[in-house]
Amino acid sequence: MTDDRPATAVPTIRQVVLDTTDARGLAEFYRELFGLSYRPGDEPPPPGEPDSPGADWLVLRNPGGVPLAFQQVASLPPATWPEDGVPQQLHLDTTVPDVAELDRQHDRAVALGARLLRDRSDDPDEPLRVYADPAGHPFCIFVA
Repeated sequence: MTDDRPATAVPTIRQVVLDTTDARGLAEFYRELFGLSYRPGDEPPPPGEPDSPGADWLVLRNPGGVPLAFQQVASLPPATWPEDGVPQQLHLDTTVPDVAELDRQHDRAVALGARLLRDRSDDPDEPLRVYADPAGHPFCIFVA
């Protein structure tokens, strides 16, 4: 059977959504790590003010890329990958141009609260490091 629909008749990925028990905290981690900005209305409130958006749903805009959204949930077991137990379910792949930048981004990621899960930075074919973000979601930084 032939599909006669035009090629544009497919869903468009609008954003990647990460569940978390701390939407504001995780959004801040990724905002700093990737240099993103909040969607208007999702910015942190002034000190002492309630954080209504941060208690539910936040979006970080990514010019030229897919936005990241953060959905508040009551509980979430962190992934135990690469061990058995709780699978990754989703992870972000990010790239840098060379090993020197991989090392620089390693220092930034760890300073922001990432936890190193796997270090293959000495792999001659594809240097990379795998981290867990503060909520336990794995993400990779590798040399493209």
